[in-house]
Amino acid sequence: MKARVSIIMGSTSDLKIMEAAAKFLDDMEIPYEINALSAHRVPEKVVEFAKGAAGRGIEVVIAGAGGAAHLPGVIAALTPLPVIGVPIKSSNSVDGWDSILSILQMPGGIPVATVALDGALNAAILAAQIIATGDKEIKAKVAEYKSQLAKKIEKANAELAEIKRPFKVN
Repeated sequence: MKARVSIIMGSTSDLKIMEAAAKFLDDMEIPYEINALSAHRVPEKVVEFAKGAAGRGIEVVIAGAGGAAHLPGVIAALTPLPVIGVPIKSSNSVDGWDSILSILQMPGGIPVATVALDGALNAAILAAQIIATGDKEIKAKVAEYKSQLAKKIEKANAELAEIKRPFKVN
């Protein structure tokens, strides 16, 4: 089994956030790899990873980073693959805004799809949707996942309908 998605993060302190992506990919039965790479501490390894990812069969990169958060952008500059950035509120973050803006405000020609702060689950869903454009099995699994989300809301509304309040009209 070869990885189709690569989950990378600036350090293992980001793993508690990025595990949500791994769990979703497990649920979708999409093979993935997880590595720690730092654009600032091991830039040569980041270059090697980014330039070789497509050749190893990777289809999408999910890159989580906190603080200055240059990892997703550096990867995007070096690979033709789609890169999904996960800004992480880290111990040295300015409420996460530094991470968000570092990933979101990329120059023209170097796009990074950016999800919410600590939004690794949405990054994995987006990765699955990208893969689903050419994989009917994954497309069906993503459709079922979305169907289950809708059913949760239907159930919640049924439960809310049972709540009686003096001025509640529904």
